[in-house]
Amino acid sequence: MLGASVFLPVAAAVQAVFGTPIQPRTAYAVKETHRVPRRWVNIGRAPADRTLNLQIGVKQGQFSELERHLYEVSDPKHARYGQHLTYEEVNELVKPSDDTLDLVHQWLEANGIVYVSYSPAMDWINVDVDVATAERLLDAEYYIFQHEDGTELIRAPEWSLPKHLHEHVDAIQPTTSFMRPVKRADVAAVPIPWPYPGLHSPTSPALKKACTINGTTPDCFSTLYQTKGYVQKAAGKNQIGFNNFLGEIPIRPDTKQFLTRYRPDAVAGASEYKFVDIAGGPSQDTGLTPAQAEKGISVEANLDVQTIVGMTYPMPVTAFSTNGTPPEIPDAAAGDPPGNEPYLVWINYVLAQKSLPQVISTSYGDDEQTVPLDYAKRVCNGFAQLGARGISILFGSGDGGVGDAAGNDGSVCISNDGKNTTQFTASFPPSCPYVTAVGATQGFEPETVAMRPANSLGPDGKVHGFYASGSGFSQYFPRPSYQDKVVPLYVKGLKGEHSGLFNPNGRAYPDIAAQGLYFQIVWNSTFKIISGTSASCPLMASIIALTNDALISSGKRPLGFLNPWLYSEGYKAFTDITEGISRGCNTTGFPATKGWDAVTGFGTPIFPELVRIAKECA
Repeated sequence: MLGASVFLPVAAAVQAVFGTPIQPRTAYAVKETHRVPRRWVNIGRAPADRTLNLQIGVKQGQFSELERHLYEVSDPKHARYGQHLTYEEVNELVKPSDDTLDLVHQWLEANGIVYVSYSPAMDWINVDVDVATAERLLDAEYYIFQHEDGTELIRAPEWSLPKHLHEHVDAIQPTTSFMRPVKRADVAAVPIPWPYPGLHSPTSPALKKACTINGTTPDCFSTLYQTKGYVQKAAGKNQIGFNNFLGEIPIRPDTKQFLTRYRPDAVAGASEYKFVDIAGGPSQDTGLTPAQAEKGISVEANLDVQTIVGMTYPMPVTAFSTNGTPPEIPDAAAGDPPGNEPYLVWINYVLAQKSLPQVISTSYGDDEQTVPLDYAKRVCNGFAQLGARGISILFGSGDGGVGDAAGNDGSVCISNDGKNTTQFTASFPPSCPYVTAVGATQGFEPETVAMRPANSLGPDGKVHGFYASGSGFSQYFPRPSYQDKVVPLYVKGLKGEHSGLFNPNGRAYPDIAAQGLYFQIVWNSTFKIISGTSASCPLMASIIALTNDALISSGKRPLGFLNPWLYSEGYKAFTDITEGISRGCNTTGFPATKGWDAVTGFGTPIFPELVRIAKECA
């Protein structure tokens, strides 16, 4: 459901607001076709009485103007830097024109849609219909598609609209999107000997003491990135949040156990973080049922909350838990499978809130090509709206190197355009130019690209698989101007290597990086070791949030959308990573190099320098 929605009968809305008569239905034409991605199989027509929650993305009125504001308030060289927009100002800029809303309302009324709800800016219209109605509305056929892991979705790979509406409607889902957020973490069954073969061990006395046995901890991170000893002064005003999908929810007793061992002064943080469930997301956070434990539920969520609270206490923390597309086969007892697109549901919820954490971390993503272009653009636009309001949005860059976002062996690197072309697989949302993508590093003095050997065996004798910092170039989004000074130089330095396997003119990622190997966590009352950009992202988000504390306590604005600042000034506060490769797609992938690179971005943070440069720019 869309946050803070307004419900109105369509006919009443049209008559009262626009005063125009209902027009008859016009000729339909195909609006969008998206090929079914690999790993999905059509298993038959969807039941006609199955309920769908259709979300209609109405063309935004002045998005280009909002984008201009976004870059101006995010560019430290611009006079408006830090002057973020209000909730009301953002909504006014993206609100569709009256003519556009009028035409869409007429179409819905002509198809018997009586009640609708809206996002606050009225750029998303939300309707609940059965499959039969949706098929008539969109001149489409819905089918059940099954993923190789058992997940089932109801989708229509092709849909249509009356011709006159094509320019007024950007996207409608669920139709063509096969996006299913993937957790970006790998859990070792038992503690792994330290140091891991190939890692650089700590050499300085402080790091030797903090980062030694069986995994990294908050004390290790705060020592490595120099946040240790920082005393927060704006914890009441400054906040941080993180996202949970796929039924994940942080478990408070586990977090208490973790903090008791690794951050005893922050134990109260296990009970103090705020929990927000969205669209029926799970709310149990006191422990796992045997069935949940069997599925490994909440490993990801525990990693996020324990990393964040361990780094940021006493800063207020918000855990968002959004319903949508769990990896299970629906049955009569479970009811209808969710029809929501989780990122969109979350975005529309938070865009409806006037007060939000200044930094939000997300450790989920999927292959870009599983997401229809128009839908990806609208989701990306939502991130821009948040950025214009002064909110930093961070995503883990993925764990498959230049391969798929799920972090498998990297062998499934084939285009989804029907040509079956071998290509590197970009990841979304990291490929969106309005978010900050976080890659992973490992080892110490110096840190290197996070990259375990393919098919490596852990001490438990089990294969712990392929893991490398996600990296790449978008096939959907062109390179943003803030990357123009560094990305072309990096591509030129490749000297044609991997030519044809990636889009050299696309938005490149990651932007920055942080430790991503062997994080200590507690899950189901047991200490575990976990790796991935799922770990790097909340760690980096925590350090950005601490930087915001220094800014806000000095009477300055938070950093907001990070990238224009990072690429013009902020990069000076990062340690350049020059050793390692990303691997994937049966290639060496992209190399780490001096300066920005498509594996670790500008590198890892130096907190005192972040604070200094951020204050100078503010």
